[in-house]
Amino acid sequence: MRHIAIIGSGPAGYYTAEACQKLFGEAVRIDIIDQLPVPYGLIRFGVAPDHQSIKGVARRYEAVALTDNVRFVGNVCVGRDISIDELHTLYDAVVLATGAPHDRSLGIAGEDLPGVIGSAAFVGWYNGHPDFQELAPPLSGPAVAVIGMGNVALDVARILSKTRAEFAGSDITEAALTALDRATISRITIVGRRGPHQIAMTPKELGELAHLDRAAPMVEPGDLPPADADSALEPGVRKSVAHLRDFATAAPKAITLAFDFFAAPVRIEGDGRAERVIVERTRLDALGGVSGTREFYAIPATMVVRCIGYRTPPIPGVAYDERAGRFANQEGRIAEGLYAVGWARRGPTGTIGTNRPDGIAIADRIGTEISGGSGREGRAGLDRILSARAVDIVTFRDWKRIEAAEIARARAGAPREKFTSMAAMLSALAE
Repeated sequence: MRHIAIIGSGPAGYYTAEACQKLFGEAVRIDIIDQLPVPYGLIRFGVAPDHQSIKGVARRYEAVALTDNVRFVGNVCVGRDISIDELHTLYDAVVLATGAPHDRSLGIAGEDLPGVIGSAAFVGWYNGHPDFQELAPPLSGPAVAVIGMGNVALDVARILSKTRAEFAGSDITEAALTALDRATISRITIVGRRGPHQIAMTPKELGELAHLDRAAPMVEPGDLPPADADSALEPGVRKSVAHLRDFATAAPKAITLAFDFFAAPVRIEGDGRAERVIVERTRLDALGGVSGTREFYAIPATMVVRCIGYRTPPIPGVAYDERAGRFANQEGRIAEGLYAVGWARRGPTGTIGTNRPDGIAIADRIGTEISGGSGREGRAGLDRILSARAVDIVTFRDWKRIEAAEIARARAGAPREKFTSMAAMLSALAE
């Protein structure tokens, strides 16, 4: 019997559990440990609330979780309730699938001003993550700057632009929806250091901006390369650039979504809070690198949202790559019996499905490197230690009760009204 602990219940964690099930069959016991009482990580708290079709992948994870040899162990914080070293003594393999929930910083002056927010915090706020419910983003000003040219920047701009009616069927929190209702934003500037040919936005998500009720995307025609240069692009990027060309002729609406290409933020200014982003005009060299032109200008912004990437938080005693913002590993192996998958392994790149090959690869490594006859305690030992420390675990059956309570309190047109605090989640179990 192999005993495996997976830390993190998001896509990487469940794909790894699924791969281990398929490889080892009944000769494996897997505990998926999460500090929250609810599973699915990025699916619940990172995917935009108006992208319910993407969240449907959770049904696949549920099928894994409901098997006898996989157990969800929620409400357990590794490092506080139990250490990595203790898990090593209990399990044959420990797999870190903690994702990358911390924002990267811009590293510029003024970044600590009130009104400057990381995308992890802002996305967590409107998605109901308990850690970010006190955020109170400043939505009463006329202008927002969203820094970044990836899909997260698109999510932030779209959520800020939508009407209440456009959120029908989503699972945005009521508190966030009410705050957005009261917002007075009329211009959202999406800022990127490079040009249209270098964006990381995917065509489907970019195309959504053309169908918003009260917001219209805008691109300056002069920022667009010659049309015949598009033919050399990868097909997905070519489709995205086609959307940008359409945006250059879009009719205005109440809210403008302005793409500001070739703009590198150099500092954020304001009298006690963010009021403007100072950017330097950039140019591309022959190899696609970026250099400044020494031409500076200001973008008005009473709220600035950084969407420039994420970092995996370090865990004491686990080798960490500061530069890459992830655990130091060789093809997923950190040390003997210790592995990393997903963003914790490779950094915040790829789609949700990209985590599946990671899980398969780590399952194969465990099969090659670790025999099944160590006689370690596994979940029995974990339960013994947590019980002695008065830690109440939340199982998958408990989670289904929380989910049922959320669905029961849903407003019309929404799949559920999320509990947004640990206390509310746990109190639902007592009802």
